[in-house]
Parts: sequence; structure tokens; C-alpha cells
Amino acid sequence: MSESKDKQQEIMEKYDPDSQVRQLTGWLAKVAFVLLLAFSLFQLMTSTVYPIPAQILRSVHVGFGLVLIFLLFPATKKNRVKGKIAWYDLVLALMSVGVGLYWPLFYEQIIMRAGSISQLDFIVGGIAILLVLEATRRAVGIPITVIAILFLVYAYWGRQMPGFLIHRGVDLDTIVQSMFFTTEGILGTPIAVSSTFIFLFLLFGAFLVKTGVGQYFNDLAVALAGKRTGGPAKVAIFSSALQGTISGSSVANVVTSGSFTIPMMKRLGYRREFAGGVEAAASTGGQLMPPIMGAAAFLMIEFIGIDYWSIAKAALIPAILYFTGIWIMTHFEAKRTGLSGLPDKDIPDKKEVFKKIYLLLPIFAIILFLATGVSVMRSALYGIFTVILVGLIREEKFRKIYPIAFVVGYIGHAIYSVVAGGGFSILSSAVAATIITILVSYLFDGNLMDTIDALVDGARTALGVVAATAAAGIIVGVVTKTGLGLKLANSLVSISGGQILITLFFTMCAAIVLGMGSPTTANYVITSTIAAPAVILLGVEDIAAHLFVFYFGIIADITPPVALAAFAASGVANSEPIRTGFNAAKLAIAAFIIPYMFVLENQLLMIDTTPLELTWILFTAVSGMIAIGAGLIGYWYRKVEWYERIPAVLGGLSLIYPSTLSDVIGLSIFAILLALQFLVKRDTIGKPVVQARPSQQSS
Repeated sequence: MSESKDKQQEIMEKYDPDSQVRQLTGWLAKVAFVLLLAFSLFQLMTSTVYPIPAQILRSVHVGFGLVLIFLLFPATKKNRVKGKIAWYDLVLALMSVGVGLYWPLFYEQIIMRAGSISQLDFIVGGIAILLVLEATRRAVGIPITVIAILFLVYAYWGRQMPGFLIHRGVDLDTIVQSMFFTTEGILGTPIAVSSTFIFLFLLFGAFLVKTGVGQYFNDLAVALAGKRTGGPAKVAIFSSALQGTISGSSVANVVTSGSFTIPMMKRLGYRREFAGGVEAAASTGGQLMPPIMGAAAFLMIEFIGIDYWSIAKAALIPAILYFTGIWIMTHFEAKRTGLSGLPDKDIPDKKEVFKKIYLLLPIFAIILFLATGVSVMRSALYGIFTVILVGLIREEKFRKIYPIAFVVGYIGHAIYSVVAGGGFSILSSAVAATIITILVSYLFDGNLMDTIDALVDGARTALGVVAATAAAGIIVGVVTKTGLGLKLANSLVSISGGQILITLFFTMCAAIVLGMGSPTTANYVITSTIAAPAVILLGVEDIAAHLFVFYFGIIADITPPVALAAFAASGVANSEPIRTGFNAAKLAIAAFIIPYMFVLENQLLMIDTTPLELTWILFTAVSGMIAIGAGLIGYWYRKVEWYERIPAVLGGLSLIYPSTLSDVIGLSIFAILLALQFLVKRDTIGKPVVQARPSQQSS
């Protein structure tokens, strides 16, 4: 029995700032609906048939986000009166319209001024900064807002800063000019990625939800893992990993999939805190799982300067190891407590489940598009078309009308392309045929409202990302203007004495602290500009350094004392929040180890490696996870005593550390402990009993 929709919404509103919105009614609801729809249509139009200059696109993107945030997000929780908007929020929304339209209206004049700003520019730019800060506070939270303000203070009062932080200071005119009238501030790289890649993939996720893929993930997980030892926990891991492909939020992932998996785990005997911890750890890892990772992964494209497919490929093995670690830990916990799988009545018919396997086609399509060199934006657009087409397969009339429409559209576009001299393209003809099929579906089945709802939901989901990336742009702008990133990187290397492990530890601490209560996107922007450079200075590959801070920014969601994903899971499980957080962190112990592994051993990222080397690294890493899991849970094939648990953890760490000597030590400890598991058993009062040899037993 899953949690009710009202309960889910209550938990989301408590732990996820994105969900703390007004419930508008009447004409206000219609206005918000139209604006959200217009936002999505604007993004689709500018990414396909009507491209516009980058500054105008980003400015309007920010303007849409600000207007909708002030209409939907109240200033305080007390002001969230159903159906009402405070007068000052309407004023702020109108001011946001002016900010969003300023670049389109005065584009040529701003470009001609080439770095100088007028008095009107100064006023509009100053208002834009204040509106972004207030919108971020409402839609994202206080931590990232305070950090952005502190960076602005640092920029202005640079001469008063102590030690290595001192700089000549930046006057107000220059701050405003760099923050809103260049591509190094609010309209910089973070908002550029938000207005292109991220928005389209959020739309892709919204369309997947409308198609019913989320529920199918749960059904597929139950069919494949439900009967296994500790089945409910493994269902949670499997379904949450899949849910991560359509949800960019750890909290949202916890509430949506956890409302189904946590009650199921509790019903079969799992402790409340453990059930919540499993779901929190698995849901948080959803952002680490390719092909569609958290929104911050798209920022890496610009920050590192490589294509998204390379990022997804590099992140694949670490993500698999992460979920393998959680799977192992839950398996040992289930064996320790004697928990079996789900009863037959709760397992769906596998034949019926696999009949709907076509619902996963959009995800496989995205992988195919990215792997064949299609741009990220085009991949997202084609993915959206694929989702809509897959949705049509569920309709009864699909067998009668839609195949004909698709074939006619495909042949027609192919002929037109050849006649027009553009040449034949399988992909473009397929896209054209898909669009024609969709239009036919609207004529015959009236599916237009489902599409409109998906467009509105996608835009609503994007609001928090718009605010976070705009605020992150302020931080990046200050770092660029003051040279703070290089100063902090040099300082961090100096403090650590140039020792890579110490530098990585300090970087990990910074990412986790900044990630407590802040969105992953903003966290990644900060750590990638002030901490990752320190790691890179020590000779680490760029992608390894950036994935390192990316990992720990995400893991902050399950790291006490502020672990929002774990707290959301505790709300579903009715468990104690801090204990749930510690259970989640223990289950996700792999996430605290894997980043060190791929920094020290780049082969895990599939960099300069052979299949044989990769196989050996995976073997030792998984063996290490098994040993650590047995040591932490206290069970393997039998109970693991405390004096066995310590060597198990140390042996596991030795296997994970990338060196020949540590592998030999780790494998030796692993083999000894494994042998003891079979040779030494425990009777009912816990005394060791040596297992007799077959010949002795027979005699």
C-alpha cells in the first residue's frame, strides 16, 4: 500500500523547496498555467526553428523563471494562502517582466556600449541581482542565497579582506555590469546550460511521467527482484536507479518511489530507519546513474569542454559500483534478519510486465542518440518525440491509424528531402514522421491535453533550476572577476602540503558542507570553481576532479546532520530522521570511497585502459564492497563477529585502493575471512563450532 498523494505532497513541501508553492485557483491559476506553457513553448521554439542570440535567450529564460517564482512561491510559509497572491509579489513579478525583456528590447544598444553601462542599465541590473537573490531564497533555499550574497560582499570589500583573500575591490557599477550585462554573471555558463540542455531534459522527464514510465519502473523492479532475499529493499534500489533517469531531485525521487517501496519494506519486517535509509541511498544515487544524470552533469559539458556522452561513459562504472554496494549491504541485512522476498500475490505477472518493455524505448533512444554523436539538445528533442510516440502505442487505435501515418510521413519527408536537394536522412525523416503521427493522434484521439500538461509540468520543475543556476552565475562571476578560484586552489594545495589524499579530503568536506541544504547544481558550480582546481593542480584529470566534487555534492543529501533525502524518507517511513540519515550514509558507504578510487585510478572512468585491466579493477572493487558490506552489517554467510568485522573492512579498503600491493593484502584477507565463513559455524548460543570433514561425519 503506497502513501497517499496528500501525504507525498506534505513530505515534498517539508523537505523540497521546489514543492513549497501556492495552490492557485480561478483566473490566477489560469494565468500561471498559460505562463508555464508559454515558457516551455518558448524553449522548444528557440531550440528548434527560431534560434536567437544567447544573451536574449538567457535573459528571457531568467525572466520567465523569476515571474513564475514570484507568482507560485510565497515569501514565507505563512503566506501560502490558497488561491491568493500578495500585492508585493505581483509587483515583483511585473519587475521581473521588465528584467526579462530588457535585453531583447535594448539588445543593439547594450552591445554597442561594449562594457560600459548607462544609469538605466545600472538600475535594471541592480534590480535583476536583487530579484534573483529573492527568487533563489524562495525556490531553492537560504544556504545558496547567503553564499551568493557573501560572494558579492567579497567582491565589493576586497581591500578589507584578510591574508590571501585580499584584492583591489570591485565598484558597484562594475559588479552590476559584470553580473547582468556580460556572459560571466547571471547570464553566464550555468544559466546557459539551464536554458538549453537542462530544460529540455526536464521536459523529457515530464513526458516520461505522463506516459506512465514511473509506475512501470516499480512493476519491472518487483517482477525482477521481488522474490529475492530481501526483495522489497532490492526493488527500492532497482526502481530508484531507474527513477533517477526522470527525476533530477533526490527528495522527489525518494517521495515518488519511496511511497511505494518503504511501506512494502516495513510490511515485511525491515526496521523503519533501515527502510528509509535504503530508499534515500538508492534515490540519491539516481542522479549519478547515466545516461541522464543530475542537472549538474550538464554543466560539466561547458566547464570541462567535452561532450556529454564522454561524461556519461566515465560515470557509468562508478555508478554501477555505487548501486552494487547498496545491493550487497541490503542483501546481508536481509540474511542477518531472516527477511525473505515478497509473497507470490504481490508479484506482478512477468509476461504482462515484459509486454510493456517498449516504455523503456525513450531511454534507450537517448543512449543511442548520444552514442552516435547527436548533440545533447537534439538528443533531448528526439527523446521527447520518442516518448510521445511510445505513449501512442498504448492507444488501441495505434494498430489501425498510427503506423499508416508514420509510414506515409516517413516516405513523404524522404521524397521531399531528395527533391528539395537536401539529401536523405533516416533520422530527420523519422522525426518528421513522428511529428505527423502526433498531429494525427491529436485529430483522432484528443491527446493534446496530455502533451500540454507535460509541457506545463516540465516548466514548473525547471523553476528551481533557473533560480539555482542564476544564483550560481553570480558566484562564478565573482570568482572570475576577483581570481578567487586560483587563490583558493593554491591555498588548499599549500595547506595540504601537496598531498593528493589530504587535498581530496578537504575538497570532499567542502562539497558535503556546501551541499547540506543546497541544490546539487549550485553546489557543483561552487566546488568546481573553488575546489576542483586544487585537485587539478596536483595532476588529476579534469573529468575525475569534476566528478569527484559532483559525487560529494550529491551525497550531501544523505549525510547527517542535514540530509534532506534521508529526512524525506523518514517522513514516509515515520522513522527518526537522524538515524535514517546514518543508515543511508552507511548503506551508501561506497559513494564515500568510489570517488577516491577513480581519482587515483582513472581506469574506472574508462580512461586509458584495456578490457583486461578494467575487469581486474572491477573484480577487486566488487570484492572490496562485499568485504566492507559484511564488516559493516555483521553478516556474510553467517554472523560476522566484531573481531572479524574490523579485518573485513580493512581488507575491503585494501582491495578498493588501486595498487598491486594493496590488492594482494586485500585478497589474502578476503580469502581467509571467506574460508572462515565456511569452516567455522556458530551454534544457537554463539559458540564456534569447527565444521567436520566429510570422512569424519560419516564415521
